[in-house]
Order: sequence, then C-alpha cells, then structure tokens
Amino acid sequence: MKRLGWRAGIAAALIVIAFVYLVPSITPQLPAWWSGFLPKDKIHLGLDLQGGVHLVLEVEVKKAAESYLERVVEDLKPDLRKSKIRVLDMKRRGIDGIDLTLAPGQDAKDLETLVSTTFPNFKLQPGVRDEKGMNYFLALTEQERTQIYKMAAEQALETIRNRVDQFGVTEPDIRPQAGYGILIQLPGVKDPKRAIDLIGKTAQLEFKLVDEENNLDDALKGNVPPGDEILYETSVDRNTGRKTSIPYLLKKRSPLTGASITDARVQIDQMGEPYVSLSFDSRGARVFERITGDNVGKRLAIVLDNKVYSAPVIRDRISGGRAQITGAFSMDDAKDLAIVLRAGALPAPVKILEERTVGPSLGQDSINQGLKATLIGGLAVIVFMALYYGLSGVIADLAVVLNVFFIMAGLAALSATLTLPGIAGIILTIGMAVDANVLIFERIREELRLGKKMAAIDAGFSRAMVTIIDSNLTTLITALVLFQFGTGPVKGFAITLTIGLIANFYTGVILTRIIFDYLYVQKRWPKISIGLRLQS
Repeated sequence: MKRLGWRAGIAAALIVIAFVYLVPSITPQLPAWWSGFLPKDKIHLGLDLQGGVHLVLEVEVKKAAESYLERVVEDLKPDLRKSKIRVLDMKRRGIDGIDLTLAPGQDAKDLETLVSTTFPNFKLQPGVRDEKGMNYFLALTEQERTQIYKMAAEQALETIRNRVDQFGVTEPDIRPQAGYGILIQLPGVKDPKRAIDLIGKTAQLEFKLVDEENNLDDALKGNVPPGDEILYETSVDRNTGRKTSIPYLLKKRSPLTGASITDARVQIDQMGEPYVSLSFDSRGARVFERITGDNVGKRLAIVLDNKVYSAPVIRDRISGGRAQITGAFSMDDAKDLAIVLRAGALPAPVKILEERTVGPSLGQDSINQGLKATLIGGLAVIVFMALYYGLSGVIADLAVVLNVFFIMAGLAALSATLTLPGIAGIILTIGMAVDANVLIFERIREELRLGKKMAAIDAGFSRAMVTIIDSNLTTLITALVLFQFGTGPVKGFAITLTIGLIANFYTGVILTRIIFDYLYVQKRWPKISIGLRLQS
C-alpha cells in the first residue's frame, strides 16, 4: 500500500506541475500573486496557425568579399605612401584579389615586405612587365575568403535578428540555413511588405560631399569625372503622389559611414514632420566635425543604399556628434529607418529565395480544422475504448486525456511552437496512446481465459511491457531524427510526437497501473471490467 501511495503522490505532483505550466496559456492575465519563479511562458502558435511571413534569404557573400577588397585598396594607399612605394595603378579583380602596377625603378622587395607584414591574408604574385611598369597581383587566400563568407552570413543573421526584435515581432524564428541562407518566420505580422522591406534593406549609410566644381549636365551625358558618381534622390509630391528623381554628382569617397552611429531615433520638427536624429561615437563625432568645418558652404549628401535622402548645405562646423536625416518621411518610414540604422548595416545584400505570407484568417481556419480533427479523432477513440473494454476502456480514456494535457504542458515548458503538423502529431499520439492499453488489456483477457483472477493484472502489464517499450522506443528514435534534421513543419510534427510518446508511456502504463491497483488490489473490487467479467 505504501508503494501505491508514493506512486499516486508522484502522479498527482506531475499533474499539478503540468497545470502550473499551462496556466499562462489558459488565462491572458496572470494573477498578481503569480511570483517571479513560476512559469510565465505560454504555448506559442506557429506561422501556419496565427498567420505571418515565411522567408528564406540568401546572403550574397561574394559582395562582402568585394567590399573587403575595396577597403583593402583604400587602406593600402596610405601605407604605400608611408613606405615610399610608388604605384601607378591599383584596382580590385573580382573576389580574387587586387591588381597593382609598380612604377619603374621601384624595388619589389619593399612591396613584398609591406604585404607580408601588414596584409598577411594576401599572397603577392609577380606578373608581366609592360610599358607602364611591373604588374603584381595580391591574391586573397582561400582560407581568408571562406572566413569572410562565414562572417558575413553570421553578421547578417545577427543584424536581421536585431532588426526583427526592434520591429516588435513576438516569437520570431530566425535560423541559419545551408549555403549561407537564413530562414525567417514572423508569426502575427500585420504588414508583411513593411517587414520584408525592413529585413532586406542593406542599410549602408554614407556621408558624401556634393561635387559642385564639375558640371552635373556633362556628367549626365556620360562624362563623369574620375572619383565621382551620380546618385538620385526621390522626391514625392504630397498632393499628387508623383515621384521625381533628382540627380546629384557626388564624390565617390565616403569620409564617414554608418559604422560610427551609436543611436538613431525618430524626432518631430517644428512643422510636425518626422526626421531621424543620429548620434555618433567619439571617432565619428570628430570626423563629422572636421568634415563640416572644412566644407562650410558646401553640400553634404546623406546616402543610404546608394539613394540620396537629403543634401543640406553645411552652414557651420557641427560639433557634439549629432546629425539629422530629413526627407518626405511617413512615421513608419522614419521608424524603420531608425531601426535599420540602430541595428547596423548588413555586411552584404540578401536575396529572397522563398516568400510566403499566411493571412490570419487562414491561420484561424487551420486552428479550427485542427481542433475539429483532434476532437473527432479523440472522441472516436474514447467511445470505442469505453464500449469495447468497459471500465478498463474508461481508464484508458482518462490516460489519453492526461496524455494530451502533458503534451500541451510540455510545449509550454519547453517554449516550443505548436504548428499545424504539430496538431497532426498530437492526433497520431492519441491513437498510439490507446495502443499500449490495448496490448495490456488483451494480455489480461488471455490470462482471464486461462482461469487466472487478480494475477491476470500483473501478468497483463508485465508481459505487454516489452512490446510497448519496443514500439514506443523505435517511434521515439524516428521522431528524434526528424527533429534533429527536419526543418519547419517537420520539426513541429516531431516535437509533439516526441513529447507525446514520453507522456504516453507514463500515462498509458504507469498511471493506468496505479488506477488498476487502487481499484482491484486496495479496494478489492470483485470483478474486472474488461469486456470479460471474472468473479473474484
């Protein structure tokens, strides 16, 4: 009897613990006395149940390698001047490295020393001599290129995660994929296009001086001066909605970038229009003060992803490390711009490989159909067991209900996400839950036919145990493999199946045995109701 007591106590404790984990999912408002150590996380609904956005992105890591080589070209120039190495020409060659031409009379050993000490990730390869001088190729090592790709993918993942967090999406699913891909699921997003635009914006912020010495019209005809580029600002007429592109001739070199930004926030000007206020770190503040001080009376263009947002005239030296981005912003546009600037720029552009949008009404239909299927399947099993096995079937039905109860509690405890395939896993678990009891009950029936009485219960549970363990263990291994290597819907199915199998073994075998022992051993009921009655 003592053994039955502590088994029943453990079962009661597990039921109470499961209920505690389910409380946050049952009630939207937790009571005030719900202290900090009690669980507060509820069951999360997947994208297919509450609607939202599903994206698969690919980080264009080759662009990151190109940007890295461009930076190295700029970094090399002052080092070459400092080492008194005269180079006639230097430019990037794809993602492989940098071509440079050494002026006649220059000692190649000085160049070799500079490269080996300052740029160890490059291998200097001599080329052919032409009328200009000796050509060399700085080859980027394969190891460094692979590292650039890896870092670009990891940084893109973290940047996107920061943007999504600041956008305010609850329960996002953001994870890396093979081949420098990123899987993004944003449940409950009401404006999918805005979310997609926010995620995919590269957000390369640059400050560039407007070239007012050369003629813009000549540049538009194709005569762009060396070191310059033409970029455009989009102006929107608020009355007609008509968009106009305004060209600017800008210095290609950017003395200050968004890498120096420490904060970006939306502010409202005197006219009630939103703008973005920027704050720089100490280095950025010094550079910005120098730029504005050296170029009073000139225009400084604020460029984001090769699009000019504004090009105000510098009236005076600006100190304090603050700047503004103005334009024809809506409040949402200004908020999104502040988000991407705070989260940082993507190290490389991202390309959308797959895009799906699930409406909330479709998600609600999925919930309704899933609940309907669960109820119909569950009721069919419950009715069959009660009719076919009598009281023993009712005990098995109680085990099924507790099984589902433990599955939902397990989802809440693990902060797992319930998906439509997860509901399918619950329905499958319901069928498997009674399978164990069917094996036990049929064994008990066989023992009763042999003339055994109360010993039939012990024999039924013990002899069916091996088969039950084998069937549940093999299915559990399959479920774990699906969870480990599956993605998206497959994982949703695997997690409910895994929790259900573990709960099934406890409810279908241990809990039912507790009830049988209580009724037929402790209370000494004279008959075993299992579709075949036996007088004690």
